[in-house]
Amino acid sequence: MDYLGIVIHHSICPSINGKGYDYYITKDLSIIPATDAFDTEFIHICVEGNFTEVKELPIVMKEQLFIIKKLILRLSALHGFSTHDVYGHTLECPGGDFPWYDLVISSDNVYH
Repeated sequence: MDYLGIVIHHSICPSINGKGYDYYITKDLSIIPATDAFDTEFIHICVEGNFTEVKELPIVMKEQLFIIKKLILRLSALHGFSTHDVYGHTLECPGGDFPWYDLVISSDNVYH
């Protein structure tokens, strides 16, 4: 299956509701894959937690971001899209304070 990129969610997004993702990153850093593909164009990753109004990231959220980066690298290599093809679900999801700068995966320091 050819994908165009990745969409990031956080778990308080009302559209997630226990489904609506391909990979779920828990606070204990487990990666839970969905049993079926959610979308035919994008891979959806949901992060457990609330990234709305986060001023200082707790260590667990920093570790979740590390897991997401590793997953982005693996999935982009597997499916042939760029590591820059990472998007938020909506303006409110994954939260207004989601640290996109921590997902930079580029020698050029390109931000999403």
